[in-house]
Amino acid sequence: MEEYGQCVTNRPGTWQQDCHLLKVKVAKCTSSHPVIQRIRTECAEPFVAFEQCLKQNQTSVENCSKHVTDFLKCAQNVKITE
Repeated sequence: MEEYGQCVTNRPGTWQQDCHLLKVKVAKCTSSHPVIQRIRTECAEPFVAFEQCLKQNQTSVENCSKHVTDFLKCAQNVKITE
């Protein structure tokens, strides 16, 4: 996730193309990994806000850095119990 977020941030004009493979990797991981599924559930709101920000700021994704930070903070605070 962090690598994808950095890719998007570092390529404001071409992130949709340049970061596509990372997006696919994230999608595969989130669909099967129990820890990631829990993070997706508990942090759905900041993640959706991040995705919406990206859609609205396709040429200036640096405007979404707060959304990335909010999501990562949420993900770090998720309690994983096995």
